[in-house]
Amino acid sequence: MKDRTSQSQLNHLYRRMGLSTVPSHHKSLKKSIAELFKDSEIYTPLDHKPVSEMEGEENMNKMVMQSDSVREDIKKRLMKEGRENIRNLNKTWVNKMATGEGILRERMALFWHGHFACRVERPKFVQSYIETIRKHALGNFGEMLLAVSKEPAMLQFLNNQQNRKNSPNENFAREVMELFTLGIGNYSETDVKEGARAFTGWGFDAAGSFQFRPKIHDDSAKSFLGQQGNFQGEDIIRILLEKKETAHFITAKIYRTFVSEVADSKRIDKLTDGFYTSGYDISKLMHNILESDWFYETTAENLLIKSPIELLVGIQRTLGATFTDQESMLYVQKVLGQVLFYPPNVAGWPGGRNWIDSSSLLFRMQLPALMAGTEEVKVKAKDSGDVNDLMVNRVNKNAKATIDWSKWAAGFEKDEVVKLPQIIASQLLAVDPSPEVMKLLSEIKVEDNDRIRLIRKITLSVMSLPEYQIV
Repeated sequence: MKDRTSQSQLNHLYRRMGLSTVPSHHKSLKKSIAELFKDSEIYTPLDHKPVSEMEGEENMNKMVMQSDSVREDIKKRLMKEGRENIRNLNKTWVNKMATGEGILRERMALFWHGHFACRVERPKFVQSYIETIRKHALGNFGEMLLAVSKEPAMLQFLNNQQNRKNSPNENFAREVMELFTLGIGNYSETDVKEGARAFTGWGFDAAGSFQFRPKIHDDSAKSFLGQQGNFQGEDIIRILLEKKETAHFITAKIYRTFVSEVADSKRIDKLTDGFYTSGYDISKLMHNILESDWFYETTAENLLIKSPIELLVGIQRTLGATFTDQESMLYVQKVLGQVLFYPPNVAGWPGGRNWIDSSSLLFRMQLPALMAGTEEVKVKAKDSGDVNDLMVNRVNKNAKATIDWSKWAAGFEKDEVVKLPQIIASQLLAVDPSPEVMKLLSEIKVEDNDRIRLIRKITLSVMSLPEYQIV
């Protein structure tokens, strides 16, 4: 990496890896990168009250003793409370991303949430799952893979609770190879079948803890990816990690997410070598990426579209904004197409240009003004018929947030008024607006020459540009 550091490079680093945090310093890139990692060094659980839900066979047995109507009422109540718990966990994590430290850990956890996509209705499972991802987000990929694979949420989502030696269920084994490690084309249908046999017996008990059930495990010999043995699930994970294709698959996905959707085979191959030889050290891989000069290139092919959560959290972090009604965060996620803990399927959110359509783009461009209270919500969330979606559609659609504009304006107190449009635009945007747009920004006026109001108006105008959707 070159020693020379520009403000645009720092902005780029924090925009992509710090969820649009505005750097408050002008340190070198190396020091800034080191600071990001240091601030995310220690894992702490989310400040979220443990969920309370009816758990275990004893409670289910009590339900059996009730009449059909009472059982149905209890079941509906539990489902409603479960969804409420998951929604509260959603808000807790968004607030952590928006206001907390350790932002690099949270950004990586958001990535891994999409990679290890999982969707279940039991809040205890969801909470355990996301904490496992947050804990390992910058650690060792192999350790995270094994830990996530043993999460009750993942085992339930991919039907491994029903994976028995006399009736193997291949869902879990297939997705572990296709989506979590090797990628399509690097395994056979025989490997899927043999892998499924190895994972028989993996499940969870009534309390929601991982459980290996030897009585339903197939303990006969298996042949998996060219190796033979009396394999169990841990052996399958080990063999998958021994394959360099796994390191390449993960590296390429991280490159497409944080660098460019246009793959550069030479860069990816070099990064893969380092990732593999390090024993799958995620922090070392990310260091290698962030310390490369090409990470800071802003050519057209390197531009990325912000995910809905990146956009939502980025506005909050930039302006220090706090939603007046926390429920509205869920509505914003639904309209924009990314509700945390509710990925569309096991492949996660497709991302990239899939984030944008005509209605979502309009809402994206209106969101800063909605949060500032200068516009009202007019866009309706799409109704997929999903119960969770219906719950989100019913929440308060007031997207107004509390913003300390004087604090934001204080960052520009030494700048000349005439230069404010260019300074604010360069700080908030990854690409320069057209000269015509800059001319319009320079013509923004306010009554009484109120500096804070002027900065507020320019800022909202910049955030409402299409260019603000780029990271």
